[in-house]
Amino acid sequence: MSNNRELILINISGPDKTGITAELTEILARYDADILDIGQADIHHTLALGMLFKTDSHRSGEILKELLFKTNDLNVQVQFKIVKEEEYNQWVARQGKNRYIVTILGRKITARQITAVSRIISDQGLNIETITRLTGRMPLNEEEQPAAKGCIEFSVRGNINDKEQMQSDFMHLASELNFDISMQEDTMYRRSRRLICFDMDSTLIRTEVIDELADRAGVGEEVRRITESAMRGEIDFKESFTRRVALLKGLDVSVMKDIAENLPITEGVERLMEVLKRSGYKTAILSGGFTYFGNYLKQRFGFDYVYANELEVGEDGKLTGNYVGDIVDGQRKKELLRLLAQVENINIAQTIAVGDGANDLPMLAEAGLGIAFHAKPKVKAEAQQSISTIGIDGVLYFLGFKDSYIHS
Repeated sequence: MSNNRELILINISGPDKTGITAELTEILARYDADILDIGQADIHHTLALGMLFKTDSHRSGEILKELLFKTNDLNVQVQFKIVKEEEYNQWVARQGKNRYIVTILGRKITARQITAVSRIISDQGLNIETITRLTGRMPLNEEEQPAAKGCIEFSVRGNINDKEQMQSDFMHLASELNFDISMQEDTMYRRSRRLICFDMDSTLIRTEVIDELADRAGVGEEVRRITESAMRGEIDFKESFTRRVALLKGLDVSVMKDIAENLPITEGVERLMEVLKRSGYKTAILSGGFTYFGNYLKQRFGFDYVYANELEVGEDGKLTGNYVGDIVDGQRKKELLRLLAQVENINIAQTIAVGDGANDLPMLAEAGLGIAFHAKPKVKAEAQQSISTIGIDGVLYFLGFKDSYIHS
């Protein structure tokens, strides 16, 4: 950069109003200044605008004078700083460092949460570049909106000192202060996710369907004990599935329609599916449950694929206690995730998996983004990311969606 050039950083603050950016950049345009960096934020109608520009040194005095007069007319404050070429080059060099997105969400966002997260980020040698609120404005009285949610996204850059320690610190903090946190590398794949696969029972619905069937068959307690043991990873899923299905022998299939129509849908499913479909995502249910109920959800919410287990029905219209075909267990879910990625012709890094049980771990680990949703402790500990404080539409914030453009 030649010596007759100057780099000038201006920071504007004050009441926001229409046209401020246009008025100020018009002055720079008249002097053929080059804008090297620009950022703007509006917090409660208060503007914060920064611009770094390059100009000929003999023009800089006139530019600053005009900017000073114009900002006075606009009733905003301006600060100027001359940036040295060496300082600029160091800033450019930092752009090549790794960038991460840290997302925090919960029913509310507190100063304690932000303080603790910010401290972990800085202790790991990372610098916060931007902070963005993804949710709508929080209500003043929580009682008026009990399902309210808050989400803030940090864009950070640098080389992490100890990634495992950082993740561990985040998980401990989230548990202590009752919020959820995600850290993702900000790669091209994060911005181009295309396939999202869901577990069904205790993920899309707030029950285990096999338990509902067991209640109707009069074997509820026995089946629940096996279910819980399987979800904790204490017994093999195939074994537990076979044992539970056998206990359903003799149940009339007509009860399945009644159960399906009264399934307790997880908070946020409708909103989540509406946004995903509108945004062009392919969606799938990969379930260790049953195809009847998966197909019901497919029809109701518009899922593209359903893979689950098929119960065998006898000629008398009753369950035989057997199943048809291969069991969809954890390994099969992982295989189906890969298969669907191939069918849709997308990279596995562009996939997302969401589930709650031990049999979801293989697909959570395989996906580009694996999210444990209101999961068992073992699953939450092993998953890349988790959501435990809000509804399943919280997944949208991990994908970078903002309320301002996902509300219909």
